[in-house]
Amino acid sequence: MIGRGRNAERSIAVTMRYGRVPGIDKPLSRLVQGTEGHTLARQAELEDLFDGVFELGCNTFDTAFVYGGGQSESVLGGWIDRRGLRDRVVVIDKGAHPRQGRPRVTPADIASDLATSLERLRTDYVDLYLLHRDDPSVEVGPIVEALNAHREAGRIRAFGGSNWTAARVRAANEYAAAHGLTGFAASSPHLSLAVPREVPWPGCVSLSGPAGEADRRWYAETGMPLLIWSSLAGGFLTGRYRPDNLQTFQDPIEKLVIGSYCTDENFRRLDRIEHMAGRLGLTAPQVALAWLFRQPLNLFALVGCRTAAECRENLAALAVAATLPDGLD
Repeated sequence: MIGRGRNAERSIAVTMRYGRVPGIDKPLSRLVQGTEGHTLARQAELEDLFDGVFELGCNTFDTAFVYGGGQSESVLGGWIDRRGLRDRVVVIDKGAHPRQGRPRVTPADIASDLATSLERLRTDYVDLYLLHRDDPSVEVGPIVEALNAHREAGRIRAFGGSNWTAARVRAANEYAAAHGLTGFAASSPHLSLAVPREVPWPGCVSLSGPAGEADRRWYAETGMPLLIWSSLAGGFLTGRYRPDNLQTFQDPIEKLVIGSYCTDENFRRLDRIEHMAGRLGLTAPQVALAWLFRQPLNLFALVGCRTAAECRENLAALAVAATLPDGLD
């Protein structure tokens, strides 16, 4: 019985759904398994997790050059290699993250990060390569040309930007079109029912709330695939954080969640989510994810499931998205 709340009387089919990203010859699962914080010390445990989510239809995995100091890529690459799954999984990787206060959106930094990532992943190509941050002071032309060179060399199948504004993505694709090149195939911003008071990390881009309305409209019109990060607002939309327990959280990541999402308006949204979850026999995270998937956007949700059971729970959100009532925004 999936998504069974106190008042639930029904079971929900748990079937993965898929979409496409231009340039990639494999379908991508709408739920994407994240790997942030994964380390080699947990290799066996994490491979069991990957086995479990893959069996549920999750064939798409998100990692980055900076995750786990590089260990996250190594964990994922080791699992793919040992299972012989390279032709059956989609690897999303990210590079050109700032380091030591220096923006690194340059052709040289992209080439260096990509070469290292391929070695860690034990593969000769990445399905979708995203620039982890943007540097708006850099002209888009040389970046688009560098990414096209890597695509032509077979090191990447498609590319895009993580935390690039819609305006910068549009400028990159206008440059590509004008010069006979391939443009950005996907974008990876934040979007959730919880509107951030401030983005958790410098250089992040959110589509949430009224401020993101124009960019959401552009993405809806173009149909560009969106790889949404932190769709549960770092765990805020699970109900873990309450006005009366915020002083108990001491972990730096938890403090980021509090600073970004713990506002009066977001707590009111959480109340509405939990009320609807009780009526529908779902959990709060399922309702929050279902809201995401009912948006008129070509969405894929990056989720850091800790167990296969969590992945199964999240699958219920795909099933109920189309029938989710209004009243959460």
